[in-house]
Amino acid sequence: MNNLSADIKKLPRHFLPEKFKVTNWETLQPYFETLQQREINNVTDLEQWLRDISELEAVISEDACWRQIRMTCDITNKELEEAFTYFCMEIQPQLQPYADALNKKLLDSPYLKDLDQELYKTYLRSVKKQVKLFREENVPIQAELSVMAQQYGTIAGKMTIAIKGQEYTLQQAAKFLENSDRALREEVFTKTATRRLEDREALDNLYTALVQKRDQVAKNAGFSNYRDYKFDELGRFDYNKEDVFQFHEAIKAHIVPLTQQILEKQKAKLQLDTLKPWDTEAEPAGVKPLEPFHTGEELVNKAIATFDELGPFFGDCLRVMKQMNRLDLESRKGKAPGGYNCPLAETGVPFIFMNAAGQMKDLTTMVHEGGHAVHSFLSHHLPLSAFKEYPMEIAEVASMSMELFTMDHWNIFFDDAEQLRRAQLLQLERAITIFPWIATIDKFQHWVYEYPQHTVAERTAKWLEILTEFSPAVVDWAGQEDYREITWQKQLHLFEVPFYYIEYGIAQLGAIAMWKQYKENKQQALNNYVQALSLGNTKTLPELYKAAGIKFDFSPAYVKELADFVKTEIEKL
Repeated sequence: MNNLSADIKKLPRHFLPEKFKVTNWETLQPYFETLQQREINNVTDLEQWLRDISELEAVISEDACWRQIRMTCDITNKELEEAFTYFCMEIQPQLQPYADALNKKLLDSPYLKDLDQELYKTYLRSVKKQVKLFREENVPIQAELSVMAQQYGTIAGKMTIAIKGQEYTLQQAAKFLENSDRALREEVFTKTATRRLEDREALDNLYTALVQKRDQVAKNAGFSNYRDYKFDELGRFDYNKEDVFQFHEAIKAHIVPLTQQILEKQKAKLQLDTLKPWDTEAEPAGVKPLEPFHTGEELVNKAIATFDELGPFFGDCLRVMKQMNRLDLESRKGKAPGGYNCPLAETGVPFIFMNAAGQMKDLTTMVHEGGHAVHSFLSHHLPLSAFKEYPMEIAEVASMSMELFTMDHWNIFFDDAEQLRRAQLLQLERAITIFPWIATIDKFQHWVYEYPQHTVAERTAKWLEILTEFSPAVVDWAGQEDYREITWQKQLHLFEVPFYYIEYGIAQLGAIAMWKQYKENKQQALNNYVQALSLGNTKTLPELYKAAGIKFDFSPAYVKELADFVKTEIEKL
């Protein structure tokens, strides 16, 4: 760990001119033509050809990422939206057939067998999968889907409500749900629900259109449904849908009862006869909600100090991002919802986007995305862009482990011992209560894409059925039934990144196991964390987890073991 440096450099270009910028397909096409026509006479030629492809991919990927970052930072700017749409509709569709041709050229090369098979095994596995899935007729549909998915952010980003005469984004307004004033909480919850219901039909229609087009993509590729197609596309080589269904059942058996206990405790703490949906995050009278920071500047400075406590390298990662303006943290009108860390393949220093409003959950989001950022820094040294495109099941271990590792140092955010205890308790409770929601969202998606011709009414009924299955009956939704029917619309993943959600559950188990290891031997756990993340996508998921010192396992027995461990730690607090 001592020799790690966050001083990473932009990759030098050897294939493209240093000043080349992505503007249109016409200027890009010659480079693809050159790669397609180049003679490869030995394994050295093949490796140089792969490095040149990687350089081209990195330049294009970084350009596309910046278009999306700028658009999500300001959804009111039509020029930024048009620049993103132009890439999706005019550049991406043109390069996909070339990417397929280059993949086939690689797999047909007689020198393929001379590559380092251990280093390239996961990459070649991925290339074979891409060739299997590629269909020319899907190119324009996928371009359209990329643009359509971004409409969610445009719709949701415009949602605001007025509280005490002041306008707030829904992210900003959520902080009032922690307030001890129950009447205020109910007002905020009701106004939020009413505002979301205004766009119910628009989001229902958008989702229906996305589901139909995604189903067509799957059928074109020879799959019976989009779920099966997406499992292949996401590279889920190490587990299948039956494993996921078993995970759902394990959550129901071993996590939902724990969630019930946490909610019952909340009801007792507030001394309520009935726990309403606006009570679940509230503090009792006389207890102020936790306020770990007040501005985005304060948030990043405290996060840097917290990361420094774990190790100078971790703090340096955020320090470099701050110096390079790779952070947009505060919620504001005209900004897309959500939060993300966007790796930037050529310059190497990623970008963190989030909607902070001074809440405890914003602290969690900051260290979570900071964990992703550390992953980007640690894998930047790998020779091919494809080696850095690590699976989400390990990417989320990077971020969720950081949430738990940093807890010992949250005194930087809370100088009061009681506030620190409350913050740590809240974090551990959320580490448990997130599982039922993950299972709900994931199981809902399985049904949606197994029955893509469903009506909106059928979808609503199925949502309520699955939501009830994973929700303890402690919370009383009487009077808010209409809003409960559309609570799935809050989850941007359903619209923007379908089937990317179960990874959070798998990775949360991994993160809990990492934290258990950290409590036993801090330095060993951090060394293992760095070692695993430095491997990028050059190993299989079981191998990456093993490098981290944990098991790739989400069986019922393992779920119970880790849930029991967290329960014990909660009881200590």
